[in-house]
Amino acid sequence: MIRLEKIDKYFGENRVLSSVDLQLATGNVTALIGPSGSGKSTLLRCVNLLEIPESGSLELGDQRLEFSRERKPLRETVLTIRRRTGMVFQNFQLFPHLTVRQNVMEGLLTVQKWNKERAAARADELLEKVGIAQKADAWPSTLSGGQQQRVAIARALAPSPEVLLCDEPTSALDPGLAAEVVDVLKQLANEGMTMLMATHDLRLAATIARDVVFLKNGVIVESGPSKDVFMTPREAETAQFVSTLTHSLPESWTN
Repeated sequence: MIRLEKIDKYFGENRVLSSVDLQLATGNVTALIGPSGSGKSTLLRCVNLLEIPESGSLELGDQRLEFSRERKPLRETVLTIRRRTGMVFQNFQLFPHLTVRQNVMEGLLTVQKWNKERAAARADELLEKVGIAQKADAWPSTLSGGQQQRVAIARALAPSPEVLLCDEPTSALDPGLAAEVVDVLKQLANEGMTMLMATHDLRLAATIARDVVFLKNGVIVESGPSKDVFMTPREAETAQFVSTLTHSLPESWTN
């Protein structure tokens, strides 16, 4: 269980999140959608404390953290939270001087202190899972964008995180390469991986997420089951935003 309560986040004088509440059940997939600048990526990054809120609280499993302007979280607390989460970035952020296998191994070696044999076996297992085992010895620069993102997903999964955070996982990819990544994320969702993703790709959200949260100007306008938000939104702002998806709804919703 992950719970964010009354989260406020500022960049300078600009309030980018305003008293945001968010709850994720274990095994659930939630998509954060909204226009550019709505705060969805910032909210996602508050979960693993890449951004530190000015107020509110975070619960991750049995761990609870209160935020305030006067006192920053202890470094060890931040690191503990991050070890319980996996992060997939928009632009892959692979190490160019390491092979595909070494990229997946790196965190296991340096953070988890695994030995090389165990880390290599885990890397090969995950590369097989994301369908890119044949590229284990390749350099990131030789891979397509879709392949690089699949490596990034394998790397994020390596330490067996409790939740996978995906920040615009398909936005840097053309439709064909994005489909490769969507297939991997869909597989993880079907396996019960807890996921929170910030995305502008409404088809991705409709295909994978069980719940959708629509943000605008740092405030949650509407949230609920994906089918309800996309097909029968309660708020006019939501209806306008999701209207572009009407011709790409999952078949199970329209049958």
